[in-house]
Amino acid sequence: MKKFLVLSMVAIASSCSTPVTPTLKKTTLKIVDKTSVKDGIAESKFTVWGNCGMCKQTIEKSLKKEGIQKADWDIDAKIMTITYDTSKVSLQTIQQSIADAGYDNVRLKGSDAAYAKLHECCQYERK
Repeated sequence: MKKFLVLSMVAIASSCSTPVTPTLKKTTLKIVDKTSVKDGIAESKFTVWGNCGMCKQTIEKSLKKEGIQKADWDIDAKIMTITYDTSKVSLQTIQQSIADAGYDNVRLKGSDAAYAKLHECCQYERK
């Protein structure tokens, strides 16, 4: 019985002293850039770089424009899904608004000055 207790204590002590190296999950970001249009209403999906909920707020707020019906940025996938009236706003204008807010997207890069104004947690790794 004493041997069992000693072995158990040694096993517990050695497991506590062994450093644990975290395994980093390597993910590959899928670059998306597609648009479909029906009766003048377009739905576009494209990649926008960012990190967090504050990024989501800023990106989506930059799209409060006439003609934009719905804008949703998926934080994990980094995909913007946007529905808009093509007679009122263009995809180029939409992507420029996002870039002007400091966020790079599949077609446009935000200015260094706009990027520098982002909160520290929002400063993603630029490509």
